[in-house]
Amino acid sequence: MKRVGLLIAFPLLLLAAGCGYEGTVSATPQTVIGKVAAPPAQPVTNLKGDPVAGKKVFMTAGCASCHTLKDAGSTGTIGPNLDEAKPPLPLVLQRVTYGKSPMPSFKGTLTPQQIADVAAYVVQATSG
Repeated sequence: MKRVGLLIAFPLLLLAAGCGYEGTVSATPQTVIGKVAAPPAQPVTNLKGDPVAGKKVFMTAGCASCHTLKDAGSTGTIGPNLDEAKPPLPLVLQRVTYGKSPMPSFKGTLTPQQIADVAAYVVQATSG
């Protein structure tokens, strides 16, 4: 008999415990600790790159130390061999602007024009 009373009383206690609460329960936290990474936007592509200026950027910005590119005389092995990859312009702009591990982003290091120039150079040199 005591068991039947407990079986009836327990659900009533649970129901009563929730009475009086008028808020909404959510699994979403009210505050976020740290940063939520946003997907990178597409880089500005309305600038016309100059391949001649881009070769100078390639040689001075550290590109040659990581990438193989015959036209630049570079034989780096950290990044992809650009002669083999023949990357298209949008990909070069994306990678130079935002990076992709282990390649760093050059967004704060190079100007948008320098990024457009080096991208134009890589595409011209590789027929990408």
